[in-house]
Amino acid sequence: MSEENLYQITGTVRMKKGQGRSLKSGGAWIYDNEIDAVTDGFVNGGLVRVEDFDGYPLGCGFINTHSHIRVRMLSRRTDRIDREFLRMRLQNAWDYRKAVVDTASCRLVFGEADFLPGIVIDKFSDVLVVESLALGIDRLKPVLLALLTEILAQDGISIRGIYERSDAKVRLQEGMERTKGFIGPAFDTKVEIVENGVRYQVDVEDGQKTGFFLDQKYNRLAVQNLCRRIQPETVLDCFTHTGSFALNAGLAGAKSVLGVDASDLAIRQARENAALNGLSSTVSFQCADVFDLLPALEKEGKRFDLVVLDPPAFTKSRSSIKNAVKGYREINLRGMKLVKDGGYLATCSCSHFMDPELFSKTIREAAGNVHKRLRQAEYKTQAPDHPILWAADESYYLKFYIFQVVEEK
Repeated sequence: MSEENLYQITGTVRMKKGQGRSLKSGGAWIYDNEIDAVTDGFVNGGLVRVEDFDGYPLGCGFINTHSHIRVRMLSRRTDRIDREFLRMRLQNAWDYRKAVVDTASCRLVFGEADFLPGIVIDKFSDVLVVESLALGIDRLKPVLLALLTEILAQDGISIRGIYERSDAKVRLQEGMERTKGFIGPAFDTKVEIVENGVRYQVDVEDGQKTGFFLDQKYNRLAVQNLCRRIQPETVLDCFTHTGSFALNAGLAGAKSVLGVDASDLAIRQARENAALNGLSSTVSFQCADVFDLLPALEKEGKRFDLVVLDPPAFTKSRSSIKNAVKGYREINLRGMKLVKDGGYLATCSCSHFMDPELFSKTIREAAGNVHKRLRQAEYKTQAPDHPILWAADESYYLKFYIFQVVEEK
């Protein structure tokens, strides 16, 4: 298909009367049950014009009849989608990152929050990693990557390689195959980055998601700053992945740090990262199930100056929220019981469906169950290279607290 054909608007979607409230308030998705009719002539993944029930133009987006999210909006206008439009979107995304975040390694494109629905592009030093999750944007992926490389080059940044991590299960819901591999020439997929003064080897081929969780950048820095002030004797980092919170604590002067994760691969990478930073003597790692380990440590009488809880998302749908609440309550009450009186707990949730109010309520219940009192020191969300777009609720997902934990007396 020629590039010009990619930009053709080939059909019209008409909304049902009274539907599209999220779209009209700034959201990017139109669900299948909100649509009254679709004219013939469109192709799945192609652009369609969107109209309200009375014919009022609402913009244009990608249609996919295989997806419950039937249309993903690309623009509130319908008169010009072309290469320069995409360049504008990408330039705006890059200019925003330069203003709000350290761009040595960062998320360059965050899907709907950058008005490019369904695609994520991360930059790890001089390597790009792309995750494409929607059919329409997947068709534009080569153009977007070529344009982004040009934009970075204008600022003197030369990209030596691009790797695709479009291997998430959600692609199956779009009628797409899962895929991963090089886009362009092959390169060493172990990429060294530096964040907050900590060195990491990022495995863009086999690491989780795109290789590294950039969204916790400034939350890790908050833990580093806390440890620099309190100089803890002991720190426990649960769900450590490749060791990031543990290494920030060690770099800041913690005397003894234990990082725990259930993944053998993650623990091996964490140990490599500790050695890379000269921290192997103070930061150690253990492969274990956190839910089993926390009660075992409690039984042994272990106590820590700081406990960090950074679990994976316990729920990815509304239907499993009740079980997720139980999981978050359990690890938080177990974590609090391991904190010394007057010590600190850093705890977070990366699930969009665990909204801030419910997460706070769950932590409060956990504290009550173990007769602890919490003094909030910090509340943060994801780093600003993962912007929260108001009216697009799915873009707000990470909640991060630091509490002082004190005994009820």
